[in-house]
Amino acid sequence: MGCSGSKENEAAKQIRKPKPWKHSEPITRAQLVQMRDEFWDTAPHYGGRKEIWDALRAAAESDISLAQAIVDSAGIIVQAPDLTICYDERGAKYELPKYVLSEPTNLIRDN
Repeated sequence: MGCSGSKENEAAKQIRKPKPWKHSEPITRAQLVQMRDEFWDTAPHYGGRKEIWDALRAAAESDISLAQAIVDSAGIIVQAPDLTICYDERGAKYELPKYVLSEPTNLIRDN
């Protein structure tokens, strides 16, 4: 598909969960949580604004409708509908790995 989307379409991209994905090896929920915590702890050090990172984390950990509201109120520009690439109003780029947005298909269920 080309980039000829209409302008109004550009402004309000509907957020959706990432497509199903697989981690390089099966991981447990505890490992997934640890990976997520490490990402959210370190990501703000690579640039961007703390409040945007906080909003993105809140959105990533919410259901879709709430995530949409959080992103809209924070003024985050969603480049990829699954939130993997976003920008703030100043043009700073925020890249989110899929593992903070959804679970891999090969997550090991503990119980």
